Amino acid sequence: MKRQLIAAVGVAAMVVGLAACGSDGKKSDGDSKSSSASAADKYKGKTLKVWTMTGSAPKGWTDTVKTEFETTYPGSKVDFQAQEWTDIGPKVTAALSEGSVDVLEVGNTQTAGYAASGGLLDITKDKSALGGDNWAANQNEAAILDGKQYAAPWFVTNRVVAYNKDLWAKANLTDAPKTLDEFYADLEKLKAVPGVVDPIYMPGQEWYVYFGLLTSEGGKIAKKDGDKWVGGLSSPEAQKAFETYKKLQGYSATGPKDKDEATPQQKDVFGAGNVGTMIGLGWELPKEEVLPASKIGFFPLPGKTADKPSGVFLGGSNLAIASQSKNTDMAKDFLKIALNDKNEGLVAAAGSIPNKATLNGQITGDFAKAAQSAAAVGAITPNTPNWASVEDKPNPIKDFLTAALQGGDYAATAKKYDDEIAKRLNQKQ
Repeated sequence: MKRQLIAAVGVAAMVVGLAACGSDGKKSDGDSKSSSASAADKYKGKTLKVWTMTGSAPKGWTDTVKTEFETTYPGSKVDFQAQEWTDIGPKVTAALSEGSVDVLEVGNTQTAGYAASGGLLDITKDKSALGGDNWAANQNEAAILDGKQYAAPWFVTNRVVAYNKDLWAKANLTDAPKTLDEFYADLEKLKAVPGVVDPIYMPGQEWYVYFGLLTSEGGKIAKKDGDKWVGGLSSPEAQKAFETYKKLQGYSATGPKDKDEATPQQKDVFGAGNVGTMIGLGWELPKEEVLPASKIGFFPLPGKTADKPSGVFLGGSNLAIASQSKNTDMAKDFLKIALNDKNEGLVAAAGSIPNKATLNGQITGDFAKAAQSAAAVGAITPNTPNWASVEDKPNPIKDFLTAALQGGDYAATAKKYDDEIAKRLNQKQ
């Protein structure tokens, strides 16, 4: 988040309780009904503006949440507006400054930036009422800044191994590997199958995969040291993760060491039908007419031992309330409905990972089930408003991976790019 909000942070309105008491301090039945009716009518004539990103809300979720809210609070209206991810930053910044949106979806790596700028309402005191006592801790981490809750986790997903079933059958492979060593052995068998160009397609700058491996080793891409950020590439954990990454990438004969998964689009490479596996997100899969879904299988990238898979980067979205909203109480009641178990269940049924582990049993789809099994050992990028600058071109993590894969001295290379990561994270906003 590079641009501060111009407007001052608004102070949220306090909820005023309605209580009708008799002379003895007890409510009569009539008073109770009146109070209940007043509570139901408290948003009558009001409209709540809610922004979600195109393609994020599960099918049926928007209509279900809208109907439930407007039924619970007669006379109210929820105005859902779909936004595009492209160039969304300036649009969100302007809307938060103007107070022209009440509730909005924000990417989990973007939340800290909007919170630091004063754009998001502090909902720390409302966390329990919103169901937050049961939110997955590694999802909720992205919704917190400096110990305060600025959003609610909505859903996440992560990368898994997608494999070509026909090629695996030709290699006489039937079971998904449970450890990295088993996976390496499978890649060797795929390598020997005539017509297989790559047992795995994995370009050198697939830094999200490296991030997950680093998480598996117990390391971090960057961490706070006192009041300063330092890069984590020089750590022993990072070097171990790189050795695993290097071995995996070494099975990718055509994967360029100086490109990422979008150059070329790995779904096109995998879709050619001569690649055994790739590591990617659900939306990175080939189109049905290119490589039918029935010919693709999934499993989480295995770990070093069979008890748990490798770590992953958790990408997803949070729901937040604009601090400048004039309808903050209405927005909080909206979140209670939008995030209740029934509606989070729709998120799971659509193939994303919901914000509560208790709902994981409702997840559908082979990809989502594979992703869910790794989500428990997933993590997010450092929770700082400056993180976006690390991903700006040239991305130092990508450049580090390329340099190290091309034979650069590990210690010197890691220090060079750790210094760049620290420089970007410590810059003043």
